[in-house]
Amino acid sequence: MTPLALRQKPQKTFQSILKTRELGIVLALAALVLYTTISNPRFLSTQSIRDNLLNTAILAVMATGQAIVVITRNIDLSVGSVLGLSAFAVATLMSDHRGLPMIVAILVGLAVGAACGLLNGILVRYGKVPALVVTLGTLYMYRGIVYQWAGGSQVNADELPPHFLSFANDNFLGIPWLVLIALIVVGGGSLLMRNYKVGRELYAMGSSPQAAELAGIKVARNLLGAFLLSGALAGLAGVLFAARFGTVDASAGTGYELNVVAAVVVGGVAVFGGSGTVWGAGLGALLLTVISSALAVLDINQFWQQAIVGALIILAICADRLVAVRIARSLRKRDARG
Repeated sequence: MTPLALRQKPQKTFQSILKTRELGIVLALAALVLYTTISNPRFLSTQSIRDNLLNTAILAVMATGQAIVVITRNIDLSVGSVLGLSAFAVATLMSDHRGLPMIVAILVGLAVGAACGLLNGILVRYGKVPALVVTLGTLYMYRGIVYQWAGGSQVNADELPPHFLSFANDNFLGIPWLVLIALIVVGGGSLLMRNYKVGRELYAMGSSPQAAELAGIKVARNLLGAFLLSGALAGLAGVLFAARFGTVDASAGTGYELNVVAAVVVGGVAVFGGSGTVWGAGLGALLLTVISSALAVLDINQFWQQAIVGALIILAICADRLVAVRIARSLRKRDARG
């Protein structure tokens, strides 16, 4: 390799880093942490960092499945209700059968969520109904099932076995289990989308569903798989929610779907499909969690938290449209020169 090539390689690497959407999230996160820490040094205490990571873990698990669905040019608004249904189902199971191991709770949560996600996928694909409409309907349907099942009751922490409740605070090699699970899920989702054929097919479906069909991509199978995965991960998040908070009632997970969609969009996944990364969605979940924690530490009204999140979503969508317009313009210029 020539000296000129050796000099150009770091420059190209640096330029590629600057162009990544995730860099903006990292910089915003760093600035927010710095400002909040200057205002209140306790923000970077060990307990505060731990709480932020545990809260991020639940949101990041859900954001992974949501990001994959959004990349296919769809959306899943039912994830908050799926979390609530899974959390109540698992909490009820563990309170009635206190000797069951944690792995059974996780498998049950995954199964409940996968069933809900599969139903969403079937309705979207074979019912020919937009995902926004389908999942808005199942959001209320799944929540209604939980309310009917709970009947105004709740599962309290003292009814759950100690090994289930301690799971949220236990760690492996110093890393809390919830955080480790979130890292595995986000890392696995990113690997799937970047390094495997199905990931490339999902991106192709989001870029142009019609072209994907003509190219021989199994759109129906992939779409069902994306919704099934989103539901399963929401179900897993329900198990983590129950273990972390202990007390579970029919309202568990209410409003989570908005935070999940916000994390995905802020994380750089285009709402129009076909672009974005799972890692970006995970960083978006971390940013939203830190914003919520920082505003509480700074004693700022919760209204501003919602306003900031809304502004971030609008900015992210505008940025996506701006990038899309610039790409289209450059392609037209290149075609004109050709």
